Amino acid sequence: RRVMMSKFQRSITLAMTGASGAQYGLRLLECIIQKGLKVHFLISDAARIVVASETDLDLPDDSELEEFLTLNFDAEPGQIVVSTSRDWFSSVASGSAAPQSMVICPASGGTISAIASGASNNLIERAADVAIKERYQLVVVPRETPLSEIHLENMLKLARLGVTILPASPGFYHDPEKISDLIDFIVARVLDHLDISQDIVPRWGDDTGNLKH
Repeated sequence: RRVMMSKFQRSITLAMTGASGAQYGLRLLECIIQKGLKVHFLISDAARIVVASETDLDLPDDSELEEFLTLNFDAEPGQIVVSTSRDWFSSVASGSAAPQSMVICPASGGTISAIASGASNNLIERAADVAIKERYQLVVVPRETPLSEIHLENMLKLARLGVTILPASPGFYHDPEKISDLIDFIVARVLDHLDISQDIVPRWGDDTGNLKH
C-alpha cells in the first residue's frame, strides 16, 4: 500500500483561548507558518471575542476560517487545518495521530483548570489531554494577573506533569520600542521551546542586541 507523505516536515497544534493577549497567538501562528510547518489551529468562542476586541482581524465563521487564515497569513494550501471545538474526528483528538507539540497561547485560567482536571469537554481540552497522556510537548502561555491560589495550584499540577508554563511576561533587556517588540519577546521564547529557529529577538549577550547599561 502506498503511504502518502506530507510535504510539511512537522506539525504543531496551536490553540487560542479566551485570555487577553490574542496578539501573541496570532504572531506565533505567523512565525510558525513562515517556517514552513503545518499548524492544526483551534480557537475557542471566547478567544474569538478577544480577537475582535484586541485586533482589527475580523474572523469569519468556522466554515470559512481555514481559507481566511490561509490567505491572511500567506500559508500554502493545507498548511493550516482548522478544527471546530466538537470535531472529535480531528487528528489532534487521538494519541495515534496528534502532533507531538502543542501550544495554548494565550491560555485562560478556565482552560488551564479544565486541563489540570482532565475535563476534555471540547477539542482544545482533549488535545491537551492527549499531549499529556502521550507525553508529548505541551506549552501553556497564561496571561492573567494577579494569580490566585487556584491558578497557581493548577499550573503547578501541570508543571509536575511535564507541561511548560510560559507566562506572557515579556522582558525589557532588549530595549523594546514598540508593543510588537514585547509580543515578539514572548513568541520568541515559545519558538525556542518548540525548537524552531528564530531571529525576531536577540538573545541575552548577543552583540546585535545592543543592551543598554
